[in-house]
Amino acid sequence: MKRFGLWAAAFLVACGPGAPDDSGMVVSSDRQLQTLAAELLPGLSERSGLELRRPVRLERRTRAELERYLVAKLDEEFPPDRSARVATSYHLLGLAPADLDLRGLLLAVYREQVAGFYDPDSTALFVLADQERDALRPLLLHELVHAVQDQTVDLDALTAPELGNDRRMAAQAAIEGHATLVMMEQVFGEMQGDDIDMSVIPDMGAELRSALASAETQFPALAAAPAVLREGLLFPYLEGAGYVLEVWRDGAARGSSITERLPASTEQVLHPDRAWGEAADLPTALEVTVEGADVVHGDGLGQAETRVLLRELSGDPTLEAEGWDGDRYVLIEVPAVAGAGDEESAGAAGLVWATVWDDVAARDAFVTRLDALTGGFPRPATVEPVEVDGLPGALLRVGFEGPIEIRVQGGAP
Repeated sequence: MKRFGLWAAAFLVACGPGAPDDSGMVVSSDRQLQTLAAELLPGLSERSGLELRRPVRLERRTRAELERYLVAKLDEEFPPDRSARVATSYHLLGLAPADLDLRGLLLAVYREQVAGFYDPDSTALFVLADQERDALRPLLLHELVHAVQDQTVDLDALTAPELGNDRRMAAQAAIEGHATLVMMEQVFGEMQGDDIDMSVIPDMGAELRSALASAETQFPALAAAPAVLREGLLFPYLEGAGYVLEVWRDGAARGSSITERLPASTEQVLHPDRAWGEAADLPTALEVTVEGADVVHGDGLGQAETRVLLRELSGDPTLEAEGWDGDRYVLIEVPAVAGAGDEESAGAAGLVWATVWDDVAARDAFVTRLDALTGGFPRPATVEPVEVDGLPGALLRVGFEGPIEIRVQGGAP
């Protein structure tokens, strides 16, 4: 989605007066917004490690205007047919109920949480007209970071739908984690009247995750969402901040988390030591083809959502997906065959999910664990170990038993 995600600083309060005026870099019909944003820019630029190269436009919007914008963006990026297929895929994976209204749920979550957003399409920043002045400062800080980011890299390109779920979520984590840390440093520094560098504070990553996770209870629509959707919405903030902290602690430039240190997978976000240097571990891209059925949707879960799947099906919140190296699922429909005598199965949805693992031990542990959980899928399911171009892999079938071919994209490694 565009930059109208959750506002990570919902729990923050206002701070004292800001830095010197830099109003020439802010264009707004609202003098209050222009003045406040201009006060924030000098410190924001230094902490973000990025430079505001062109003036940013800033305006207020009513809640009705915001809702029209959200609906338009959902129609553009998450149209009803795609939304229904994603919802069906999550249902077949045991992650969502059969009647999940994904678009309605996302809209409800955004309604209760979005107080402001940066729109890369118009390169403008918008805040809700009913926001109290005390809440504007951290809100503007966070969204101004997105404006600065977008003048350094193309935020839409980093999160384009064709990149796939896992890579998009990883990029969103870098984007939102960076904005969240910059905002918190500046806000807390002003609160305490001292300069703060979060990268030198021990256990700051864990403290940030705890503080941000506590905000979930304030939002009923978010709390009621299936875990896989909550993870997708909160992961960029909860884990993204921790990832960016490790980038800073490694001595890299503060803005590098969205450039040369941009993570390629949620595995790299969860394990920053695998994101750069000799230990860099890029995910293995897979291709899955089936016979006797039509593929109507395909994507990947990534390590983050694979972890959610294991935890949800088992009821054990401590399970990890350690050793994950890549995955691909495809949603399929079995076409009707005249005279086949199996009208009930014709048109029924099924799903196959292929994964590859770092080694045989990790693969076997995954297969053993998932095999014990197949009763949690809504249709008959089986899981088996397979070899994928020489790599240890696993294949989950849900409601489909036809021929399947799995390959490493681009050929064997």
